[in-house]
Amino acid sequence: MSHPAKTPAAPDPELQRLLAAAHDDPFALLGPHRRGGQTEVTVCHPGAAAMAALVGGEAHPLAPVPGLPGLFRGPVADTRDYRLRGEAADGTTWQADDAYRFGPVIGEMDEYLLGEGTHQRIWQVLGAHVRGHEGARGTHFAVWAPNAARVSVVGDFNQWDGRRHPMRRRGATGVWEIFIPDLGEGTVYKYELLSGDGTVLPLKADPVGFGAQHPPENASVVRDISGYGWDDGPWMGHRAGNNARTAPISIYEVHLGSWRRRLDEGGRPLSYKEAAEELVDYVADMGFTHIEFLPLTEFPFDGSWGYQPIGMFAPTIRHGPPHEFRDLIDAAHGRGLGVVMDWVPAHFPADSHGLARFDGTALYEHADPREGFHRDWNTLIYNYGRTEVANFLISNALYWLEEYHVDGLRVDAVASMLYRDYSRDEGEWVPNIHGGRENLEAIAMLRRMNTTVYGEVPGVLTAAEESTSFPQVSQPVDSGGLGFGYKWNMGWMNDTLNYIERAPIYRKHHHSQMTFGLVYAFSENFILPISHDEVVHGKGSMLSKMPGPDWEQFANLRAYYGFMWGHPGKKLLFMGQEFAQRSEWNHAAQLEWGLLEAPAHAGVQALVRDLNRLYRDTPALHAKDCEGDGFRWIEADAWEDSIFAWLRIGNPDDEPVAVICNFTPVERTGWRCGLPAAGRWREVLNTDAALYGGGDRGNLGGVTATDTPHHGLPASAEVTLPPLSVLFLKQQRT
Repeated sequence: MSHPAKTPAAPDPELQRLLAAAHDDPFALLGPHRRGGQTEVTVCHPGAAAMAALVGGEAHPLAPVPGLPGLFRGPVADTRDYRLRGEAADGTTWQADDAYRFGPVIGEMDEYLLGEGTHQRIWQVLGAHVRGHEGARGTHFAVWAPNAARVSVVGDFNQWDGRRHPMRRRGATGVWEIFIPDLGEGTVYKYELLSGDGTVLPLKADPVGFGAQHPPENASVVRDISGYGWDDGPWMGHRAGNNARTAPISIYEVHLGSWRRRLDEGGRPLSYKEAAEELVDYVADMGFTHIEFLPLTEFPFDGSWGYQPIGMFAPTIRHGPPHEFRDLIDAAHGRGLGVVMDWVPAHFPADSHGLARFDGTALYEHADPREGFHRDWNTLIYNYGRTEVANFLISNALYWLEEYHVDGLRVDAVASMLYRDYSRDEGEWVPNIHGGRENLEAIAMLRRMNTTVYGEVPGVLTAAEESTSFPQVSQPVDSGGLGFGYKWNMGWMNDTLNYIERAPIYRKHHHSQMTFGLVYAFSENFILPISHDEVVHGKGSMLSKMPGPDWEQFANLRAYYGFMWGHPGKKLLFMGQEFAQRSEWNHAAQLEWGLLEAPAHAGVQALVRDLNRLYRDTPALHAKDCEGDGFRWIEADAWEDSIFAWLRIGNPDDEPVAVICNFTPVERTGWRCGLPAAGRWREVLNTDAALYGGGDRGNLGGVTATDTPHHGLPASAEVTLPPLSVLFLKQQRT
C-alpha cells in the first residue's frame, strides 16, 4: 500500500521575517537558545553554503534551515565560548565570533536616563565604542531610533547586508544596540533602518559617531576616543581666569581649511598636527588670547564652511583623526591660548545619510515645515521641545568641552532659534502656546545647555551670535537670562562698519553710529566681532571697504582697529583681516600671505600685534570691559571734526588710558583734551606710527597735562591728532 508524500512543513514565519530583515527582536531567535531539551545555535549568514560552531577546536555542524537559505541551526553542547566557521559555495572558509551569544551592554541606569531623555553624556552609551565585553574584544554600537521596525549595523565587514547584524531593541528607550566582536578602530559602518511602514530607508551615518569618512564619502568610522594623554594641566588649572569678564579676551577666528595650504601638495589644507605648530605659533606671536574655529564637526559640503554639520560628535577628518585634533588643542593650551569652537544647534542639513527623517519619521526635526524648515539655509530645524533631541544637543555641547578640552562654544544663529517667525512672513509660522513669537522650547534648551556646561565644566565660556534685542542673553539663568557668558555685539559691528565705509566728508552726518553702541554697551557681556561674515558674499575685504586712495584705506583700517581695541568689549577678528587682505575671503584658497612683503600690509599686522599686547598688558583696557564704571566719555559730540575721545578706567590702582580718534584725513594740532589728572601722559600707541605704515605724526614722548579744566575734567593737555588715526595716552603715575 503506497503512502502519499509528506508536504514539507512551512518555514517558521518568525525565521522568514528574520531572513527578510523585518524582525524587531533578532536576539530572540539568533544565537544560543534552549529548544526541545537541548541548546541550539541559530545563525543568519546569507551567502554561506555551510556553517559550524567551533567549541574547543571541535566543530558542531549547523544544518541549513529548510526553505530559508542563509539560516543555519543545530545543537551545541557548550555555548559559553564558541566561534562560527562558515564556508562559501566556492569552498572559501572564514571564522568569526557570534555577535548573538553576547548579552546587552547598556546598563539599567543608562537605560533609564536615555528613556527619560536626561542622560547628560549620551556619547558614553550611544555611538560606536571599542571595548571588551564578556571576555571578547569588539565594538558596541547603539543608536536612538524609537519608531524603526528594525535597525542593523552594516559595513564592509558584512557586505553592507542588513540581514547580518540586526540590533537588539532596548525596551521603551527607543535605543537599539549590538556588540560585534572582532571589529575595532577604523571600521566603516552605517545603520540600515526599516521604517514602521516597511520601507528600507537610505543608509544613515551614526548621529553619535566619533569619526567619519572623508567627504564626499559619508559613512561613519569607528574611532576609539579613550585614553588620550593630556598635557595641559597648568592651563586647565587657571583657564577660568582667562575666560572671565575681567580678562583680556582677543579672539582670532579661523577657517582651518583656508588659513594656509600646502601649495606644493595639491593645495591641501593643514592637518591638525601641522596647525598645532604653525597656526598656534602664529596666533601666540600675534598676541591673541583665543583661537576660534569655524565649525569642525563633520560636514558633507565644503562650501558650507562647516555650518551644515552632520557628524556632531566627530571632528572633521579633513584635517586628521580625533586624537590629532586633541593634539592641536593641547598645543594651543601649552602656548597659553584658549580654543573656542563654533557650535551649530540651530539647524541641520537634509542630506539623506544624516538626521533627516532618521527612523522614517520627523524624529530630530519638526514635521511641520513652518516650524521645521529654514528657507534661508535650506536646512531643517531641531525639535527643541522633544526631550531626547534637546538632550542630544546639550550632551553634544558637553562632549566637546569634556572630551576635547575645548574652552568655549560660540553658538551660531541664536536669533533664528529664539523666534518662531525668524525670516518668515505672516501666516508662515506657528505661534507658541501663549500666541507669541518666542520659541519657548529653544529658549529652555539654551538655558539648560548653559546651566549644564557651566555647572559641569568649570572655567569654560559660551558666546551667542545673537543679532536682536532679546533681553539678558548673557545674564544668569537664575535671574531670568539665557545664561551665556558673552554675546556678539552685532549692532556695534553694523553701525561702526557703516560709518567707516563712508567717505570722511560725510561722516559728520553719521557721528552717532560710533557713539550709539555706548548707550547699551554694558547691558550684556559683549564681544566686538569683525567675523568671516563681513568679508564674504560680495562684501569685499576689510581693506576694500575703506574709502579713499590707497594710503587713506590703510589709515582708515588702522584707525578702525584702534577704535575697536580701545572700545569696551572683548575683541574678535577673522583671519586675514590682521594684515589687510585685499581680496574677499575664499574658503577654497589660502590667505594672501604674500602681501606681507609689502610694508603697508606688514604694518597693519604689526599694529594688530601691538594692540593685542597693549590690551593684554593694560588692565584699564580690559578689566572693566563689561562694566559701565570702566568707561567715561571725554568728547562724544565733536561731530563737525569727526573726533571721539574717552577714558578707559580699570581698578583703582590701574593707570587710566585716554583713547582719542580722528576720523578725518586732516591733521589737528593743539587739540585740547580733558584728562582726569595733571602730569605726564605717555603716548603708548599711535596708529599713524611709521612702524605701522603711517606718517609718524603725533606726540612723541607723550604730553603734559596741566590743571586746566576741560571736557568736564580737572586737567587737560594739547594733543596732536594725526589724520585718520587713534591715539592711546596712558597716565604715568611714577
